[in-house]
Amino acid sequence: MAEAIITIRGLMNQFGDQVIHQDLDLDVHRGEILGIVGGSGTGKSVLLRTITGLNKPRAGRIEVFGQDLAQASAAERIALEQRWGVLFQDGALFSSLTVAQNIEVPMKEHLGMPARLRDEIAALKIAMVGLPPEAGSKYPSELSGGMRKRAGLARSLALDPDLIFLDEPTAGLDPIGAANFDQLIRQLQENLGLTVFMVTHDLDSLHAICDRIAVLADSRVLVVGPMADMLAHEHPWLREYFHGPRARAAQPKQQEAGG
Repeated sequence: MAEAIITIRGLMNQFGDQVIHQDLDLDVHRGEILGIVGGSGTGKSVLLRTITGLNKPRAGRIEVFGQDLAQASAAERIALEQRWGVLFQDGALFSSLTVAQNIEVPMKEHLGMPARLRDEIAALKIAMVGLPPEAGSKYPSELSGGMRKRAGLARSLALDPDLIFLDEPTAGLDPIGAANFDQLIRQLQENLGLTVFMVTHDLDSLHAICDRIAVLADSRVLVVGPMADMLAHEHPWLREYFHGPRARAAQPKQQEAGG
């Protein structure tokens, strides 16, 4: 079994009287694309934000790269954050900065390098995500939704991370754009040796690129495994989600793509 680079045990997230996660356990293995799915209100994005330190849990332990996040010093935390990148929904780019300047933000924050080198690295990241060179000088408002997502992905790769978090990366994209983005994620994962933690509701993405799927239900990870495990499970939500009309539409497309 592959090494677990994220280990979560007994996680609890609660907002007021509402318990989002209770006794949640999860391992994310090195080099995999793990898809996180669940119904509305199950806390998919909350889980991502908790792992990345944007939300403080009520209880539990989270280890990333073997480091307990709750016990990490400020310096250790900064070192950890340099090893992961995050793509939020719609890219979450700074509107007052160009694409290239957005990509350079993590470099300016964490690395002491001259502006010319930052510019060269930003141009490389722009090319890596399939954007044309001229996209670097444009502002987010001048880009399409799909281009903004690619620009956000380029920024998440700015520090050459080992791990990337993606929050609904194909949401709002047309089917062709979503399929192209899926293949970009898989290509980058293979070429760069990335581990990918991907929150998604896109059945096509789950079939196309996810090595394993973790389902959030009943305030915890109900089941985690490959697509075959999802299709065989008898939980009502899984039956409805993975055997409903949209699921039946997604499966033939993936079978055609695969052969």
